[in-house]
Amino acid sequence: MSPLHSIAPLVLAAAFAPAPAHPLLHSRDLWATVNVCGPSNQPNTIGIRGSMPGDGHAKDVMYMRFRIQYQDTATKQWLNLGQGADSGFLKVGSAGLARQAGRSFQLARAAGKPVYTLRGDVVFQWRRGATVLQTATIPTTAGHKSLAGADPRGYSAATCTLT
Repeated sequence: MSPLHSIAPLVLAAAFAPAPAHPLLHSRDLWATVNVCGPSNQPNTIGIRGSMPGDGHAKDVMYMRFRIQYQDTATKQWLNLGQGADSGFLKVGSAGLARQAGRSFQLARAAGKPVYTLRGDVVFQWRRGATVLQTATIPTTAGHKSLAGADPRGYSAATCTLT
């Protein structure tokens, strides 16, 4: 057997090995939570808050996109709610350090429609100029500390049911 034949399996294995995950994607500062779920002073409102770590480069810029999803009762799949429930990408600041941001959505419930379980889905991006360096999409989970906007104070949940 030629030396080339014995190297070929190693080359193929390396070509198909998954790329290592970026450290930003494993940071404790990367999360999303429901921090408002229809309190009496904000009826029919769901608030989503996200946190993302900085990459240490002050000239890089971080963005978040907040979307509301509902759980299809038949398939149990999470689907984007659609128009009026997507913030588009919002600039949250320099990537020199970790940042939090949030967005609230007031929803109108159609008469006669069932109550849906809702959650947030946050898309995080780190950009250098027009180049997207890294993207992560995280659904909401409970147990996070919002620096602002939680109602009631300290509220953090994975899902929300507006009644």
